[in-house]
Amino acid sequence: MDRRTVLAGLGATIALPFFVPLSLGSRWQVPGEPPIKLLFDTDIGSDIDDAVALAYLLSQPSIELLGITTVTGEARKRAALAERLIDIAGGSIPVTPGYDEPRLVESRQPSAPQAAKLTPSQLIGSGAPHDPEAAIDLMAAAIRSHPGEVTLLAVGPFTNVARLLERETGISKLLKQLVIMGGKYSDYPTPWGPSEWNGIVDPHATSILFQKVECPVRAFGLDITWQVSMNAEQVSRAFATHPLLREVRRWSDVWFAERDALHFHDPLAAVSLVDPSVCTYKYGQVAVDLSSGREGFTEFVPVIPQAKTASDRPLVEVAASVNADQFFDQYFAPFTPRAISALT
Repeated sequence: MDRRTVLAGLGATIALPFFVPLSLGSRWQVPGEPPIKLLFDTDIGSDIDDAVALAYLLSQPSIELLGITTVTGEARKRAALAERLIDIAGGSIPVTPGYDEPRLVESRQPSAPQAAKLTPSQLIGSGAPHDPEAAIDLMAAAIRSHPGEVTLLAVGPFTNVARLLERETGISKLLKQLVIMGGKYSDYPTPWGPSEWNGIVDPHATSILFQKVECPVRAFGLDITWQVSMNAEQVSRAFATHPLLREVRRWSDVWFAERDALHFHDPLAAVSLVDPSVCTYKYGQVAVDLSSGREGFTEFVPVIPQAKTASDRPLVEVAASVNADQFFDQYFAPFTPRAISALT
């Protein structure tokens, strides 16, 4: 695909790998429709894409964030990062740190490197002990307060989600849907073969998620999210004109110090809440391998939605392809000048 000059509407010029026709709002937001009630479970502070996703969620008028929970090492510092973006957006959203450690395996993600970009005042209390069950309390209370209305978007390792499903028996029946970024569901080539980070960091939690969930599930695997990316220069230019994106761009220095690309893993899952047609989907069942050397690998078996299966578990809706042009259009739509004027 030819590169084209875009982002003129944001006062910046950048050659992206995909054309981004900026609009002033989501094409999928129906006037008068209530916003999507959302819980966001994230490991913000490691890969920069979590912050990119949260900036979108905070700016998207179709989303009502009921709460944010953080997961994996230094969960309190991750919560401080989320609170920083909420402060910039001028919002008031509860943020609760969850579990630092995976269930049974050694932690692969013990720290939150991007927290180094926060000031001491922004980190106050981030080193204090916390009760990770408070994050589960937050999720459970929000779901029970709005039965059938809440979407849980989980874009980090699934420790918190698994604990919710275990502790609160049957609670996923009260969810509208569970949307995740995690796993790999095709043989599309990525650098890590059949593995995916969120799936393998807490493989037993990944297995519990797919075994116990009883609501509609939509999954975005690495095979699809890997196909939507920007390099450091593109991010620097594209993220220059909005206060939330400028802060994310500042944090991204930590990420780009060791890598040359931002893949929009979590933002793709976030954008799909507003415009699901950014992807096509396939249906099937997901098993999680826990054998030695393959812990957390996902195995996808396609199933025709109308077909009867031996399992009572709901079918998983898995992203099968992505329209990158449409994704970038939808991602940047809330950050147009009209949106900027409301935040500055």
